Parts: sequence; C-alpha cells; structure tokens
Amino acid sequence: MPKFGIVCKSICAGLIWMGLVVSSLATSTQGTGQVATSPRLAPLNELGISPGKPNKKPEGDRQDVLLPMVINTWNFPEANRLAWRILNASRGGLRQTRNAVVEGCTKCEELQCDGSVGYGGSPDELGETTLDAMIMDGATMDVGAVAGMRRIKDAIRVARHVLEHTQHTMLVGSAATEFAQSMGFRGESLMTPQSKEMWQMWIAGNCQPNFWRNVYPDPKISCGPYKPQPTPITRWKEDRARTEYKIGHDNHDTIGMIAIDADNQIHAGTSTNGARHKIPGRVGDSPIPGAGAYADNEVGAATATGDGDVMMRFLPTLLAVEAMRAGKTPTEAAELGIKRIVKHYKDFSGAVIAVNRLGQYGAACYGMAEFPFVVSSPVKSGPNTRTETVKCLASQDTINVVRL
Repeated sequence: MPKFGIVCKSICAGLIWMGLVVSSLATSTQGTGQVATSPRLAPLNELGISPGKPNKKPEGDRQDVLLPMVINTWNFPEANRLAWRILNASRGGLRQTRNAVVEGCTKCEELQCDGSVGYGGSPDELGETTLDAMIMDGATMDVGAVAGMRRIKDAIRVARHVLEHTQHTMLVGSAATEFAQSMGFRGESLMTPQSKEMWQMWIAGNCQPNFWRNVYPDPKISCGPYKPQPTPITRWKEDRARTEYKIGHDNHDTIGMIAIDADNQIHAGTSTNGARHKIPGRVGDSPIPGAGAYADNEVGAATATGDGDVMMRFLPTLLAVEAMRAGKTPTEAAELGIKRIVKHYKDFSGAVIAVNRLGQYGAACYGMAEFPFVVSSPVKSGPNTRTETVKCLASQDTINVVRL
C-alpha cells in the first residue's frame, strides 16, 4: 500500500504539472493574440492576424475575409465579371488567378475601356497607339511585361508569354512586336478613325497640351520639331504641363487588376495605351513592377492608376505591399503610396488599390473628387460584382506624410 500511494502521488503530481503548463500556454496565447502555428501560417502573424481565431475587420477597410476575389481600377465591370467567372471555374478559384487577370484585362483591351486601354486610343505625337501591359505572379515573384508595343492588340496576353516562355521581365517596342508575332499573335494597325481624328485635332490645336519643356519653339504655343533650350529646369514649368494633362474619367491610363484564390495565390496585372499625345517612346508606370502593380503571396497586392510619369518615380504599389507587411491596413497602405507622391508633386492625380492576402481591401486617391473601382467576391447578400467608390484625399490631408 505504501508503494501504491507513492505511485499515485507521483502520477497526480505529473498531471497537475502538465495542467499548469497547458494553462500557462493558454494564458500567454490569450495575452498575445497568437497561437502556435506551422511555418506556412507565419505570414499571417506578420500581418497581425491570428489564424486560429476570427479576425476583426480592420476599420476603414472594405470587407470581411472572403475569398476568392478579384478587384480592378475604375468602373470597368465587364472586365471584372469575366475575371470573376474564370476565377470560379474551379472551387475557390484555385489555379485560376493568372487566367482571371489576363483575360479580365484582355476584355478591357477588346472593349477599348474609356479609350485608355487597348487599340485605337491615346495616340502619340505621330498619331500611333502603342500598348503597355504586365502580369506578376505573387508566388514566384516572376513578371512578364511589354512596353511601347506596336501593332499587336493583345498586350497582356503577350506579357503572359514573356512570363511563361522567356527568362526576361520586359520586352519593348518593335522587338516586343516581333516576339509576339513569333508566338502566333497577328500584327495589325492599332489606329482607328476615332484615334486618327483625335490626333488631327491635336495638330490643328497647335499640339496642345504636350509633354515638352525647355525647348524651342515655345511648346506652349506651337508644334515641333523642338530643339533643346539652354535654360535651367524649373519645377513651375513641369507643374504647368501636369496641370494641363488631367487624369479623370475620360483621360486616365490603366486597368489594374488583382485576383486571389482560396489558397491565397495572387496575381496582379495591368494594361494601358498610355498618355494621350505622349512623345513617341514614352513608357509610364503600368508595366513596371512595383509601380503599376505588385504582388506577394506572403502579404497581398496593390495596383495603381494615374499620372504614370510621376508614379513610377515612387513605386507606390511596392510601398503599399511593404506597408501591409509592416502591419498597416490596406487603406492605410494605399494612402501611404499616394501621400508619398503628393509630398513632392502637389498637382498629381492618381489612385492606389491595396488588398491583403485574406481579401481585405482599401483604396486611396488624390487630384479627383472620388475614385471608382470594381470588386467581385462571395457575399452573403447582394451581387457578387459591385462598383464602389472612395472619396479622394483633400490637399490639407497630405501635410503629414504617413511613414512605415
């Protein structure tokens, strides 16, 4: 009996000790808001999201955690609906995000969305339309892009071929056209009667507005050809040009699209015909990773639209993704990208959309009254595809620049 009593005491003591350890772990977990997780879930913890508990909807962001989802800049619902339909070709959108983004943007190219995407829009100074596009894989960080591509309508499909069939990131100009034709794409003129008339009216109006400065003859009152004028570069002259080239519903430059499946696989892409009356050879932000769009499966993605010549100097979509990595909400991250630009360019116009890997999204804009975008995702009530708007930042809101 004495031995049996000793054994019982030992077992009981062991059980009590184990209970204290479990209780201690539970207490520490409740205190930190985290649970023990596998390495695969570590990025969620980096975002400040507990994978073991329901996640509180971040204040100012647009929806609960619902996947799959697709979101795009501007009020282009046809592109979004097609992408959403493709995304739902498999349960949870698995293995469909690339197809959704490429074909969604292709739909806008075919529809010539607002004249700013696809053929027949935004003629350059010579009357020619050229196209820029990119697609980025958030798992591999691979990118395929084309810029200044001539005579090929399917810009983002060609960008996909760069991604899937080369070790390069970007092909440009006539060489991009030759690559596309070698991949089976048909070459044809991108000019339409409408774009030709737009170009002729611009010539008749003394080539106003344009993107020249510090040249002669005076680009404010006459067409070129121009020659350099030996005067100091002034910020005033650049701001004058930016003021004349306004971004808005009838004159913006990009469809940017993000798709995320139920396994948090992300693709982001863009397509554009660039700035109207641009100098031939000009490329904006849309095909530049980190400027036009950026994706990282560990965090989320972002896409941008607006004055590409300015935006590409700040890589606002990379800034937004890294801000989310540092714990910012999608809305805060988008605002950071915009405010960083406005700190230096007060007459800037543009917008950024940011989405974290769980499908929570936010947007920010400047230089317009408001910015529309289209979202598709599972919802308990109402349409899966809906257009939403965000009020743009007022000038006084940009005094204090948000920092990481």
